[in-house]
Amino acid sequence: MTGAQTTLSHYEEDLSALTSAEQDAYEAVEIEGYGVREYARKTGRKPGTVGNLLSRARRKIGGGERAGA
Repeated sequence: MTGAQTTLSHYEEDLSALTSAEQDAYEAVEIEGYGVREYARKTGRKPGTVGNLLSRARRKIGGGERAGA
């Protein structure tokens, strides 16, 4: 199987510690499968901004950094 697969653990994560922007970015990229640049275009943000939001969100929920993000 290729590509990212959504797992049950994605839905069990507590996202309450995230800001609304961090949560939106995390859900879009990690759960819904958007690319960082794609989500940036959709929301009018710069890709670096989205990357920063994802980095903070991953740290807060214990997901660490993901390669290539």
